[in-house]
Amino acid sequence: MRLLIINPNTTASMTEKVGHAATLVASPGTEIVARNPSTGPASIQGVEDGEAALPGLFAEIDKADGFDAIIIACFDDTGLYAARQRTKVPVIGIGEAAYHYAMLVAERFSVVTTLSVSIPVIQENIMRYGLSARCGKVRASNVPVLELERPGSVARETISDEIATALLHDNSDAIVLGCAGMADLAADLSARHHVPVIDGVAAAVKLAEGLVTMRLGTSQSGPFRRSLTA
Repeated sequence: MRLLIINPNTTASMTEKVGHAATLVASPGTEIVARNPSTGPASIQGVEDGEAALPGLFAEIDKADGFDAIIIACFDDTGLYAARQRTKVPVIGIGEAAYHYAMLVAERFSVVTTLSVSIPVIQENIMRYGLSARCGKVRASNVPVLELERPGSVARETISDEIATALLHDNSDAIVLGCAGMADLAADLSARHHVPVIDGVAAAVKLAEGLVTMRLGTSQSGPFRRSLTA
């Protein structure tokens, strides 16, 4: 099985991090390939960045060949529905994947993302997916995306503090990390706070493997495809 992970921004260090996180959870025999466009925003923070990332994202999808599934490694699920119409293989967004994993282990989850500009996009996605009743709150840690790539950054502690606040006030019993750049933090933060902390990259890899194994989402026609793109 070959899975293509596309980081829609142009920051290569984040792409490398995402690819490594995916490899750690992939099943034996699953090959992970991680790529990012050469043009577009360096990070995706809000609607304008998401729109600016679409040409590069779609170009990567259109030239992808020999992959069994594609993962969009942006928590905003940038271009997800349109991407599903451009290819015959399953396309998974890390946001949607993370929410579904959270609901399997908790009654309610909170999302801890980067900046407040990302909150409306995430909230709209959760509503579109029909999951609002299970989400306690979408919270901003006020950590810029690229701060997650800076050596010596205090981003981990800042995100941890926001998780503590969520667990205290949101009546949630799981946390979803709202950025692909947080992929390497999940295990440590879960152990620190004694609750499931879910990384969307890992969740998307396992869901993609399952869809491929079950031969789902491999046709652009039929009820399944229509339900994904409606």
